[in-house]
Amino acid sequence: MRYSGRPEAGRRLARSVAHLRDANPVVLALPRGGIPVAREVAHALDAPLDVLVVRKLGVPWQPELAMGAIAEGGFRVLNEDVIRIGRVAEDSIERIEARERTELDRRARLLRGGKERTSLSGRTVVLVDDGMATGATAAVACLAARESGAERVVLAVPVASPEAARRVRAVADEVVCPFTPADLGSVGAAYDDFHQLSDDEAARLLGSA
Repeated sequence: MRYSGRPEAGRRLARSVAHLRDANPVVLALPRGGIPVAREVAHALDAPLDVLVVRKLGVPWQPELAMGAIAEGGFRVLNEDVIRIGRVAEDSIERIEARERTELDRRARLLRGGKERTSLSGRTVVLVDDGMATGATAAVACLAARESGAERVVLAVPVASPEAARRVRAVADEVVCPFTPADLGSVGAAYDDFHQLSDDEAARLLGSA
């Protein structure tokens, strides 16, 4: 299975979460790549759309390898196995977290344009990203949504590695993913168009939803 781009992936994903339409849903995109996918899901569910900003904490000498992630509200999840194997010192973790927290706050302000966060109290929260390779950011997003008052947390992505899907099932009430290839090398491999969204493009898509 391949997707032409994120909007098509969102339309396909929307069919897989149609059962949530009457569950008082609110859709939260994980920026930036999750926004075009989440727009389609929110439209299909006739649900409000907001973002939940998360940032990966990369290993110092290999930033693409996640040793954890942070989310709005001060939430943090660490992958102790990666930290132990990589022998990452606590002061390095704290330094990287402080840097990423600054970027998280900046991006949240930019994407919302000064608007307040949507209340999640008593709602079914549908967290949407364009895919999951490790599940680190999705896991911390699930934690943040639940601690923010969500009654039910659903993680919905068009593509994920089997390992990531298993990891997130431990913290979400439901994981919806129509495509879990055993040999997923990267999320982008499932897309024809997987360009990196700019902050301006992401904010425009969110504002026009």
